[in-house]
Amino acid sequence: MRLFAAVLPPDDVADELAAEAARLRTLPGADGLRWTGRPGWHFTLAFYGEVDDELLPKLSARLERAAHRGTPFALAVRGGGQFGHGRALWAGAAGDVPALRLLADRAEAAARKAGVEMGEHRRYKAHLTLARSREAVDVRAYVEALDAFEGRTWTVQELVLVRSSLPRSGVPGEQPRYEPVGRWALGGAG
Repeated sequence: MRLFAAVLPPDDVADELAAEAARLRTLPGADGLRWTGRPGWHFTLAFYGEVDDELLPKLSARLERAAHRGTPFALAVRGGGQFGHGRALWAGAAGDVPALRLLADRAEAAARKAGVEMGEHRRYKAHLTLARSREAVDVRAYVEALDAFEGRTWTVQELVLVRSSLPRSGVPGEQPRYEPVGRWALGGAG
């Protein structure tokens, strides 16, 4: 199954972001972007790709340990940016970003120790993808609009293992489906 570890924003934070995304979608050229659906909004900690079913118990145990080693921390959706000359438009993070980065490092290490092939390590950049494009697009107006966005601060209390199922129907605009398959409280608190 295709898996990744993530931090999921609470519903009220997603509501704030949905209002901002709706505003961004009124900007010129917005119809040329593929906007991510609200169910897909998350801060990816580590992307695992296709993971053999037999590795899932070991990966889950390692992620549980990683979560228990951390503690809850403050996070907010704030600002934004782009990757790949507009191929990805994202909202950024503020608050205890070093704690988020540490959790990402631990989620990656957990997978490596569980036997998941991770490839080359990349420096973690906290982001929540809002839109994508197959081609380079000038998204400066969107990034500038996101600069003023600041969502409410919440306390991250869990690490989530998410299964993603890619669209298969070929229907334009179909979104991937996301399903949490494991949740672990930070610091081991219940």
